[in-house]
Amino acid sequence: MADRALTGLKVIEWASFIAGPYCGKLLADLGAEVIKVERPDGDESRQRGPFPDHVPHPEKSGLFLYLNANKLGVTLNPDTDTGKNILQDMIKTADILIEDHLPSEIEQLGLDYARLREINPGLIMVSITAFGQTGPYKDYKGYAINASALGGQSVCAGERGREPLTPPLCLGHYQSGTAGATAAMAALFGRDLTGHGQHVDISEAQVWATLHTGNQESSFIMHGMKRIRWGHRTPGVYPYTILPCKDGFISMIAIQGYQWKRFLELLGEGSVPEWYANEPRYQDRRELSLKYADEMDSLLAPWLMSHTKKEIYDLCLEKRIPFAPVRNMEEVVNDEHLKVREYFVEYDHPAAGRLKYPGAPGKFTETPWSIEVPAPLLGQHNEDIYCGRLGYAKQELAELRIGGVI
Repeated sequence: MADRALTGLKVIEWASFIAGPYCGKLLADLGAEVIKVERPDGDESRQRGPFPDHVPHPEKSGLFLYLNANKLGVTLNPDTDTGKNILQDMIKTADILIEDHLPSEIEQLGLDYARLREINPGLIMVSITAFGQTGPYKDYKGYAINASALGGQSVCAGERGREPLTPPLCLGHYQSGTAGATAAMAALFGRDLTGHGQHVDISEAQVWATLHTGNQESSFIMHGMKRIRWGHRTPGVYPYTILPCKDGFISMIAIQGYQWKRFLELLGEGSVPEWYANEPRYQDRRELSLKYADEMDSLLAPWLMSHTKKEIYDLCLEKRIPFAPVRNMEEVVNDEHLKVREYFVEYDHPAAGRLKYPGAPGKFTETPWSIEVPAPLLGQHNEDIYCGRLGYAKQELAELRIGGVI
């Protein structure tokens, strides 16, 4: 196989759960050598499911297995002086360090960027935290729900009168990991020009604000609209909603007037139904969205409930109406388009066995994406890295293990 896009790039990943490991995964899957540093009790994601047969096991977490394929794995406790020195030795020869610790913790350990660049001037340090490296919240811990709230997304996620929500499946963590990997690549180009590394500061709250709330700001500035929680729909122009159909749900978004007109003609078998054409209240779609959406939902319900997701999708595809089925996990895994694209990949893991995973986010012809090795077992490459590269004797390794360093 030809070299992959990032062959030769050396990365230390000192991060847990999703955002940092996903950043590392994006680089590893394109050929970078990523050494994952876990504490002796393991990455947080090892305790999260899904698990085969729903039996928790630190070596069988689907989340961990997906995020950490193509990586070497070592255990290390940088809170000890020896552990910190070992980590510094690894960082000396790295191109990129990915970390997700609070700035105060990093500074207390003496592993902040100002000190690390003294031992490695070309180092690119990617810090991915909930609230960034500056500001009043920088030393607060946070997860997707906190970053989503501060980033402005939770104000419009959830049912009216109920608690705000965050979009599911830790979306913000993955997007923050993507932002980190993208910024790291830009910093590499910068290093080629200047010879110097730099510190990349990724605030997950700012990622939320950048990617998700721009439409809320423009709606307020241009129309004076304040976004609130609207449950299964988004206010604006009708329809921007998810409604039930015969075998599930259908996502209905028709921003352009001609799209909505084509759907109405589909309902009326060639012409707009009289119940719509003769009702003045329905003609302003913004007014319809704000005042009569429930009423319109009920008028559409008989037709929707008499058709399956596939039937609606096929009819709308033929008429160039951008409605789409809401698929469950099983339907996504068995989707015909994804099968043709060979999106999902299968590979073996020594503890979890053979499983199916999401595949390449994009396909390169000359520097192909691939999974070379499964996610590491806890401490799997301790001997290879500490003895083979850093020169520790096996007896010293045993003493480090007894001392809680690895």
